[in-house]
Amino acid sequence: MPELPEVETVREGLDRLVVGALVRDVEVFRDYSVRRHDGGPVGFADQLRGRRILAAVRRGKYLWLPLSPEAVSTPTADDPAAEDRAADDPAAALLAHLGMSGQLLVRDPAATGTWEHPHRRVRLHLTGAPSGARYLDFVDQRTFGHLAVTDLAPTPDGAPGGHGAGLAAVPEPVVHIARDLLDPAFDRDATIAAVRRRRTGIKRALLDQTVVSGVGNIYADEALWRARVHFARATDTMTRPVVGAVLDAATAVMAESLAQGGTSFDALYVNVNGESGYFSRSLAAYGRAGEPCLRCATPLRRDEFMNRSSFTCPRCQPRPRHGRW
Repeated sequence: MPELPEVETVREGLDRLVVGALVRDVEVFRDYSVRRHDGGPVGFADQLRGRRILAAVRRGKYLWLPLSPEAVSTPTADDPAAEDRAADDPAAALLAHLGMSGQLLVRDPAATGTWEHPHRRVRLHLTGAPSGARYLDFVDQRTFGHLAVTDLAPTPDGAPGGHGAGLAAVPEPVVHIARDLLDPAFDRDATIAAVRRRRTGIKRALLDQTVVSGVGNIYADEALWRARVHFARATDTMTRPVVGAVLDAATAVMAESLAQGGTSFDALYVNVNGESGYFSRSLAAYGRAGEPCLRCATPLRRDEFMNRSSFTCPRCQPRPRHGRW
């Protein structure tokens, strides 16, 4: 599943290539991809058509494009302020959750040719994009992702909604999602306190998107390896410095991954240009069972965890006597 660095890589691409574009038309090729939208495919298209994309914003693994509050029309002598009104604070946004394999691809057939992706689910026809792009395609092989046009709600803390936001608002389905480690408004002390209040294992706390968002299985393992903390360590037994070290390690590993365009193991994650990220080449723990630890050369261990896997160094990350899985 795409995690914070992968989704942020997509957000940056959308910010460069489609913000300011007008949605001229919408095609829904698979109804299930807009299943979370009230009104179905027809209502989804109707709410997008004629609106301008005002920004590209991310919180954790959620990505949204705030929309002009009314359909944009060409200013005329009778209504010269039509474009200005459409640029007022947005009341709705196109919300995207990429699921396991979702991709948002910006396409210009004049430059990329006429080939169509076999798993294209939704297409936005654009005009006026800064890049000259004609299409924004939602591609999803495994179909766990979805798009929806949702109302915006005020942020509980009054700060901008997420990375790339100028407005203190988030889509209603995202209100319960905590801020992520790269969010300018992230409160480190409050998050440390929230982690220590949990009676769970530290990895479960990292994966809880209501505690801190954007951390998934890969980056949790990498952060815990860097901090020398076992995934089953009980959060209510951890000191503030130890929890802080885990959060700082997660911040560092995700910043490094972002610099390399995210982590790709196959073609299921790419950026908006269809290019893969390369951080998988820099992983120290995840997926390296049986290989030597990069610190102490002890063979790394794989354990089953929440129907997934956890990778640890038995020497650097000793299992706690009384941990919580």
